[in-house]
Amino acid sequence: MGLRKIQRPVAALGDQSIKHSFDCLKFLICSIQRDYKKMCFKQILKLTFIFLLVFTMRVKAQTNLPKVVSGKIDRIENFKSQFISSRNVDIWLPEGYSELTKYAVLYMHDGQMLFDPEQTWNKQAWNIDDIASELIQKNKVKPFIVVGIWSNGNSRHSDYYPQKPFENLSDIEKDTIHAQLKKATRINDFFKPQSDNYLKFISKELKPFIDKKYSVYSDRENTCIAGSSMGGLISMYAICEYPELFGAAICMSTHWLGTFTKENNPIPNSLLQYLSKNLPNPQNHKIYFDCGDKTLDAFYPEIQMKVDLLMKNKKFRESHWLTKYFPGEDHSEKAWNKRIYIPLTYIFEK
Repeated sequence: MGLRKIQRPVAALGDQSIKHSFDCLKFLICSIQRDYKKMCFKQILKLTFIFLLVFTMRVKAQTNLPKVVSGKIDRIENFKSQFISSRNVDIWLPEGYSELTKYAVLYMHDGQMLFDPEQTWNKQAWNIDDIASELIQKNKVKPFIVVGIWSNGNSRHSDYYPQKPFENLSDIEKDTIHAQLKKATRINDFFKPQSDNYLKFISKELKPFIDKKYSVYSDRENTCIAGSSMGGLISMYAICEYPELFGAAICMSTHWLGTFTKENNPIPNSLLQYLSKNLPNPQNHKIYFDCGDKTLDAFYPEIQMKVDLLMKNKKFRESHWLTKYFPGEDHSEKAWNKRIYIPLTYIFEK
């Protein structure tokens, strides 16, 4: 399943962004007119340059929205947070979005990789708008919006790495993780996860904003969190840490290794121990796992099978837990695009 990405004109410049920018321009002009006798030419020139720079950046950000087949993208540029570094958030609204209808919400990590392969570093994308549009139009799922949270390249690993399992490691084990990540050039300084703050950003800042601005259900049953690789890992962590907020988690090609080697790696066991004590109620939560067996995904099936055994022991049944294996599939957006319809149908079934 999956639609071919159709080339479409870039989304129109946000009216609110333009209005705000011109309001700033009027304010600048009025200030100069009022105080021009007190201002030297250099001061006026400096103020004008600052405005033009800010305005240009706004226009560029708004006109560089991802192209989508159906629906539209709203961008919150550099969403400010007291917990983590600011980042863009792209909200996809399905075709015909209406304030008269209530929508479920799918929060997804690595938001810059979701919609438009022309804008991604590897020229691949989930094309989540294609898949979601088709499922909604065919009435296979209840209507939902997608909230794509951009990752910060410098802090992605620390944002997504489950913090409490790491804190339960010994100092020697933490040193081992640091050495493995540094060897893989994923960190520069000493590794310290900040995923608890990342989840505070989602739960205390972003979700309340989305609940207020858009016509969505705010309850657990209609709130899902999803991602792949490290994004799958943080999605698993999120539903364990905030079971009252997230009723479902989609964890694709979950990066159970945490680092990039199986040798002398304490992370898989620490994650299994964490899950054994913190999995949400199997009666009112849904969790989806999957993996391939090529490239980086080749490391996952062995650990995923241990997770599956744990899920069975914790009384999760097929109605609330599903694991799929995809022989021959690798670790890429193209692979996730081909099968994302499975968890979407499973989680958002009517």
